[in-house]
Amino acid sequence: MNNSQQRGTDRSAARRAELIAIGRKLFADTSYDALSMDDIAKQAGVAKGLIYYYFKSKRGYYLAIIEDSVADLVARAGRHDDLPPVGRVQRTVDGYLRYAEHHQAAYRTIISGGVGFDAEVHAIRDGVREALIGTIAEGAYGRKDIPRLARTALLGWLCSVEGVTLDWIGHRDLSRESVCALLVRTLGDTLRVIEDFEPSCPAPARP
Repeated sequence: MNNSQQRGTDRSAARRAELIAIGRKLFADTSYDALSMDDIAKQAGVAKGLIYYYFKSKRGYYLAIIEDSVADLVARAGRHDDLPPVGRVQRTVDGYLRYAEHHQAAYRTIISGGVGFDAEVHAIRDGVREALIGTIAEGAYGRKDIPRLARTALLGWLCSVEGVTLDWIGHRDLSRESVCALLVRTLGDTLRVIEDFEPSCPAPARP
């Protein structure tokens, strides 16, 4: 690839990233069905054809936005290597709740599986779960490779986190700090249950 082609590729990638950033703001608290492609193009200040050029369809655009948001969420969850295990878990849970709080429509889409039964959104959700289970396991045990029973228990806790978070953003009558403390406490209980069944996975000491 020559320099001219490379510059063209870089500009194209930058433009695509810009459209995704705009879309994240548009869909932050607006459902998929509430915005038409005409609405999106108008609010983004671009020609509708440009969105079709990069993403093929409204659904393709929305999936790209969800994937980008998820990548951001997972990246934030893993940025606390300088903290002790308990602090890392607290930051991870707090970051998760902050994401749900500020991207409610996208969060609901990820957790509910999209419009109807959307296999691609389900795959994105499953990827988020795996990444967060890995982050929690690494924070608690110093490794992501954990026994099946331990992984199943952490998945059960994470599914409860999803339910609690959906309820919280739906009612907003509890502080984020209170919800975070509740989820961290229940995770601690889960880790101690895991230790009972899997001695190779000792729970971190209480703070």
